[in-house]
Amino acid sequence: MGRTQAVAVGLTLAALLVGAGLGANRGGDPLVPAETTTPGGSVVTEPVFAVYVSGWVATPGVVEVEEGAIVADAVQAAGGALDGALLETINLARPLVPGDHVQIPGPGDPVSPAPGDQADGGLISPNRAEAALLEQLPGVGPVLAERIVAHREANGPFETVEDLLDVPGIGEAKLSAIRDLIAVP
Repeated sequence: MGRTQAVAVGLTLAALLVGAGLGANRGGDPLVPAETTTPGGSVVTEPVFAVYVSGWVATPGVVEVEEGAIVADAVQAAGGALDGALLETINLARPLVPGDHVQIPGPGDPVSPAPGDQADGGLISPNRAEAALLEQLPGVGPVLAERIVAHREANGPFETVEDLLDVPGIGEAKLSAIRDLIAVP
């Protein structure tokens, strides 16, 4: 091998090592800003941060998202939701902050109320909760939960807990069983 070839091989190896080192640094630090190049050739740095995604996603773990990201972005960064994921039970539009934990529930997983589904005191709000969360109430199955959602969409929000008696399938006994678990703000 001639001197020119040896120099070319050495430069190629050096470039590969530097590139590998930069790639290793980028993947290891969740606070390293992402760089993109604009069509005009300018380099724009976008702040990124780490969030943890678990549950019914293709690749659970720590993912990086850009500033201004929402839960849907984190789910996408984790490879997307698996078939059967109960995405309707979480707020996919909620803005993320560094260090957030995004839990994607699936069939059989307990569903916790999202902050927007709760009334004062942590009770479930029939005016805001999705059907899947309403199903967590005793004696409320999928059909009744859908009736509650359909009733509020057709007639507006419930003004009192007793207004739930207007929903077909809710009588005094059922209302008595859920009264202490719900609140109508």
